[in-house]
Amino acid sequence: MSNILIIKHGSLGDLIQANGAIEDIKKSNSKSRIVLLTSTPYYDFMSKCPYVDEVLIDKRLPRWNLFYLYGLKKKLLSYKFTDVFDLQNSSRTRFYNKYLLNTSRWSSTITTLNPGQKKSDFDKEPVLKRMETQLIKSGIKIVNIKKSNLNWAITNIRNITKNYFNEKYILLFPFCSSKLISKRWPYYSVLISMLRSKYRGKYDIVIAPGPKEIKEAELLNAKVVLDNGKSLRINQLISLIKGASFIVANDTGPAHICSHMDKPGLVLFGSHTSAHKVSIETNKFKAISVKNLSLLKADRVMDEIKKILK
Repeated sequence: MSNILIIKHGSLGDLIQANGAIEDIKKSNSKSRIVLLTSTPYYDFMSKCPYVDEVLIDKRLPRWNLFYLYGLKKKLLSYKFTDVFDLQNSSRTRFYNKYLLNTSRWSSTITTLNPGQKKSDFDKEPVLKRMETQLIKSGIKIVNIKKSNLNWAITNIRNITKNYFNEKYILLFPFCSSKLISKRWPYYSVLISMLRSKYRGKYDIVIAPGPKEIKEAELLNAKVVLDNGKSLRINQLISLIKGASFIVANDTGPAHICSHMDKPGLVLFGSHTSAHKVSIETNKFKAISVKNLSLLKADRVMDEIKKILK
């Protein structure tokens, strides 16, 4: 049995988007062993993925840490990979290709370019379109790439949710990475008041914060869902999203989960990127895009919610 390596370090949203590609790679190579190289936060989650046979952790230590790189190289070479699918397409993985796993059967953005095509031009295409092109040129049959099947991650979280609500709920994701503060819409507290006034108890208003967001979430007038005082694990978060009646989110990992599960909801975009480029809109999950999120008033968001949620 041959071994095939897929590299996808993260972030969460990027990894969720790559699940369809991972499934297609596995099904096109059903007799091969699929090994995923990813970051520590995603090890437990992806270890349960049915399209991955083994997960390896890359701590992504500085490149001057030669001791770490030597150990990683030795580990990777021991698998004798016949193919490598670089779905991260970063400067780091290009470094790995050159110095850790120099193989002619390495699929990446660079190997996907047409003669004379610039990578900067190719990178202007939507994320999933780029990934689709990469896999097609690598001989992979494309079936699932544009809609990752996350049903394998669903788990029963009734033991958690029963402590917060009983039936219908609107799920909000008001936070984002501290490094990408431009993605954050500042009027969730106003929106929560509007939702309560409009629906008058028909829906619970729910927030599922990350580990560094719990204290701030507790300041909002919503139910903060935790598991024994800790943030939900990724599979629990996916399950919570599946049960939601409607979602409003910033451009974050949970928003990409909502997109691939085709949940009804809204994702709010400023000028940091576009919904088209990150391949996030569906028939049910729509984007509101503005130049400056601070100028997007809660009234407009609420008007869009009322068009869908009765």
